[in-house]
Amino acid sequence: MRKLVTRICNFIFGKHKNNTLPRYWILATDMAIVFIAYVIAVVLVYFNDISKLNLIVDWKRVWLFPLVYLISFLLSKTYDGMLRYSGFNDIRKIFSACTWTLLFIVFSKWLFIKFYHPFAVNFYPPFTIIGYHYLITLVLMIMLRFTIRRLYNEVYKNVSNKINTIIYGAGDGGTILFRTLEQDTYSKYKIKAFVDDDPKRVGSQINTIKVYAPNEVMTEEYILKNNIEVLIIAIPSLDEKRRKEIIEQGLALNLDVKSVPSFDKWVDGKLSTSQIQDIKIEDLLGRQPITLSNENVSREICNKVVLVTGAAGSIGSEICRQAMLYQPKQLIMLDQAESPLYDFQFEMNNTVQFKEMKDRMAFVITNVKDPVRMREVYEKYHPQVVFHAAAYKHVPFMEENPYEAVYVNVFGTKLVADLAIEYGVEKFVIISTDKAVNPTNVMGATKRIAEIYTQSRKGQTKFITTRFGNVLGSNGSVVPLFRKQIEQGGPITVTDRRITRYFMTIPEACSLVLEAGAIGEGGDIFVFDMGEKVKIWDLAEKMRKLAHRPDVEIIETGLRPGEKLYEEVLANEENTIKTDNEKIMHAVVRKYETLEVDGMIEKLKTELETCDPMKIVAQMKAIVPEFKSNNSIFSQLD
Repeated sequence: MRKLVTRICNFIFGKHKNNTLPRYWILATDMAIVFIAYVIAVVLVYFNDISKLNLIVDWKRVWLFPLVYLISFLLSKTYDGMLRYSGFNDIRKIFSACTWTLLFIVFSKWLFIKFYHPFAVNFYPPFTIIGYHYLITLVLMIMLRFTIRRLYNEVYKNVSNKINTIIYGAGDGGTILFRTLEQDTYSKYKIKAFVDDDPKRVGSQINTIKVYAPNEVMTEEYILKNNIEVLIIAIPSLDEKRRKEIIEQGLALNLDVKSVPSFDKWVDGKLSTSQIQDIKIEDLLGRQPITLSNENVSREICNKVVLVTGAAGSIGSEICRQAMLYQPKQLIMLDQAESPLYDFQFEMNNTVQFKEMKDRMAFVITNVKDPVRMREVYEKYHPQVVFHAAAYKHVPFMEENPYEAVYVNVFGTKLVADLAIEYGVEKFVIISTDKAVNPTNVMGATKRIAEIYTQSRKGQTKFITTRFGNVLGSNGSVVPLFRKQIEQGGPITVTDRRITRYFMTIPEACSLVLEAGAIGEGGDIFVFDMGEKVKIWDLAEKMRKLAHRPDVEIIETGLRPGEKLYEEVLANEENTIKTDNEKIMHAVVRKYETLEVDGMIEKLKTELETCDPMKIVAQMKAIVPEFKSNNSIFSQLD
């Protein structure tokens, strides 16, 4: 039977099976339907009393319908759709064209009856035939399209190697996803069941596919029995906690877990199979979305000159993207890394929402420790708001190169901050780290010294520090490292099975930086709600599951010099005060006097000039007494 259907379809579609049928074919078919519908309507009307049928008279009347319907079809373009993708919009077009044609014929006949009765009698069929014709034409045209779509999908779809799939969510999102997959000729998913948390939906069916409760389907027995390979989460409004639970449940069953984006990210209000997304490690954070006060951020950035150092980095670049949305007068993006800055310039210049704002963007290559170039930048652009993200941050490298760590992270920050005061910058926001709290490494200590220096500055410029932990996917994050190790077949290297870290996403961190910068009044250190600590070993296992690579081994390599087992956000003697944003807390920290800090920094500069790592680190420990090095080389200085 299937072979017969295939031959019929080949005869109908011929060489057009991978393209669209010519529009005139569809129009000609529709006109044939109009003629056939007239014959059927006449037969139906005179079926019980065939003696009343007058073939000559009724044949004269047949011209009316093709003429009027042809004009209506041409105006409505009912023939313009692709038959194999026929849907509600096509039905609406056909219904509209046929209904307006019916109204025209009925109204014109009524006018002729009233003013020229013979013409109405001779050239217009009875109202019953007009009504029957309308209904038959409408039904046949709709049936044609859905029959063609069904035949095409059944015959030409690649039905082999289908992946048995469960859709989680039997609401609007799940139903739309199912229809989208059914209409996609090349879809590889075969839907076996719907799952929904709502008991009212359980037991019902969506196009013959049953809706189950989670405990009926999300079991190893059901998955193995039905050979389920994929779980697609189709509840765009699902809260993060429940979403995380479903993802982890799917991963535990060795399913390939995917999801559909939120409704606002659908293309032109429609969902396509290309928008079905793989679950990322960020989805397993389970954090609630951040609510920002856009008014605060807009007030601080809109129509102002903004400078971002380290603009080509993961944090700096995202700050630039988000800041640009608030319509700054000019955005100065500064970095010493030529290739990354070039790539970022290309991205910004070709991002649709920023294309009209090219004249507001400036890209500068320089190092923040270069006094001549940095003064030139301030003199040329006169920034009003500065986000200082430029820094060295790789802990092992900085343990081996304390000179560079101090030069860039401390004296680079000092230079940018001093120029900010000199040129009357309104706000200066420094991006710090949780490693600055009770530091155990050179990098963390340099960031703490930078915090101390900027906090001690007095004057017109308001200095604000933002302190947070690791960001998923940032340069230097374990996530890109683990992903690369998995791609290479392993092993995944974790320094210690017990090690934990705080994590947040790059957009989340940068949104909080902008908000903290907006609400800061000077001398502030803001710490962010980083959520729950994450065991790096667990993170590695989840990434291995997401990649479906259970064969990749995870091994311990031992703590690196300067590395902590556990990161902190606040030092032991520090407390926090709540702000209007529950995700941002104000840290109460020790205050340093300007002259005291200047004296300590001057001594650090003297030791820096010796290029002796031991002397440099010794002076850092004098400035930051809580700096207890995990590095055996520097721990003797404690």
